[in-house]
Amino acid sequence: MQHLPLKGIRVLEFGGYISAPYASSMLCALGADVVKVEKPGDGEDFRRGADNRSPYFIQYNAGKRSFAVDLKRPEGIEAVKALLPRTDVVLENMRPDKLAALGLGEEECRAQRPDLVYASASGFGNGGPLRNRPAYDTIGQAFGGLYTVLGEAGRPALTGSCLADLITGVTTLTGVLAALVGRAATGGGQRVETSLMEAVSTLTVDAMTQYFDNGHEDPYCGSRHPQAQNFCLKTASGEDIALHLSSSQKFWLALLEAMDRPDLADDPRFTTYDLRMKHYTALMEIVEAEFVTKSSAEWEKRLTEADVPFAPVLTMSGFIEHPQTQWLELVEPEREGLSLLRPPWRFGGIRPERPGKAPRVGEHTLELASEVYDDARVQALLDAGVLFAGA
Repeated sequence: MQHLPLKGIRVLEFGGYISAPYASSMLCALGADVVKVEKPGDGEDFRRGADNRSPYFIQYNAGKRSFAVDLKRPEGIEAVKALLPRTDVVLENMRPDKLAALGLGEEECRAQRPDLVYASASGFGNGGPLRNRPAYDTIGQAFGGLYTVLGEAGRPALTGSCLADLITGVTTLTGVLAALVGRAATGGGQRVETSLMEAVSTLTVDAMTQYFDNGHEDPYCGSRHPQAQNFCLKTASGEDIALHLSSSQKFWLALLEAMDRPDLADDPRFTTYDLRMKHYTALMEIVEAEFVTKSSAEWEKRLTEADVPFAPVLTMSGFIEHPQTQWLELVEPEREGLSLLRPPWRFGGIRPERPGKAPRVGEHTLELASEVYDDARVQALLDAGVLFAGA
């Protein structure tokens, strides 16, 4: 049986694209009833005109319920407020104060539910010179330093995924969970705020520490490599292998065993960790020359036998198909051409499954509105276009 620690918790999500929807998708997988509040007609923009068939929308919204309502109408705002007494968490990633301008700010919502957790994820926070700037993933990665840290020295480069949006989702999720724990202890609600810029700092804290340590005005991207003693190496068969030796003398000697290079143990450039950091470039050239002489399969065998920390450099398909990924049951069985990634936790040895399908726009409007209005009122709001129940 699945352990669903958030069963009985309801979340109203006013979210778009990735950060808030990813956070609430994890809440949903942990048992929360997530109600996605979206505009009538096409719904959230990330549906991309494909309703609930967009693979991106499905990945971040499976298992939620859709409440389609016109928030530009007073009756629409009242319909949302009517749901608030039954709501535990409001989660939004609009620009600062946009939801408040609609009449659904923290104070207005808390008037309906005093112990409400009200969580906001913005681009740059609710103050400061960048407060009102638009912010998408690229903006967060650039401002947060990821393009510098992950690129080559002097050549910042785009990364291959939406790291800023995803870490903002994880950071938002963490804040909501902490606030729910606090509410259980004190009975009081909580305002939770984070932003793309704050969230990215959790990924660059090591690079910041290096900056504080060495005092360089512009951090040298790749400076972690000498300190971590890590390498990404091409093999004779064309695949790549990554090593991470850290400061351990044990793993350094183990690598020499795997490479059949005991002579390097006495090389005055490499006898200690500090010397290996100092002469990292020379060491990298030696290791690269060794690895290109043998196949990836041969190196995996040698490195495993010598107990060297290593990994094959996998593609997404390689990750999904890897036996360890399959043992961890990280990926849902494919449904209608798409596999969903499961939450990164297990409870009592069991990983929660991603519930259900992604909703159609307004698929659950009737059942949610019927919780708070009689049939006549629901029909009147539908006829007036305030509520939308989908096709």
